[in-house]
Amino acid sequence: MQVFEQLQALLTGHAARFRLIEHPAAGKSVEAAAARGTEVSQGAKALVCRVRISSSQRKNVLAVFPADQQADLEAIARAAGGKKASLASQDLARELTGCEIGAIPPFSFNPELALIVDPTLRERHAEIVFNAGRLDASILLDTEDYFRVARPAVAPLIRR
Repeated sequence: MQVFEQLQALLTGHAARFRLIEHPAAGKSVEAAAARGTEVSQGAKALVCRVRISSSQRKNVLAVFPADQQADLEAIARAAGGKKASLASQDLARELTGCEIGAIPPFSFNPELALIVDPTLRERHAEIVFNAGRLDASILLDTEDYFRVARPAVAPLIRR
């Protein structure tokens, strides 16, 4: 099953309040918001990161935060219990998520990819929006339903 279908099945199965939005392909946050007719700040940006825990141990993290903010790699490393974080390669991101960069939703369907969300995502809007595993489809989702269904770890991840 593709991520697009997995997401809809997961949300439907949990009786989440969501709406599918089909639009021209857009991978950048500003372009996607314009195509969707939503605010950039409603976007849930998902970055795949590699966190160094020790000299021999790495952890994969899906860091999620409002799309109008910038990730803080040091904060992501701390949140994951590590020393240093970097963005994953395009190939590793695709392997871990099943999606192209820009289409990655704020959910992890891979046990090797820990989900950590910045708390400001919960505080700003009643609904969040994100690409649904494809660049031409997004999901507008009730924010509280997102946290209930995704059950992420929550920690500061953005530049303050």
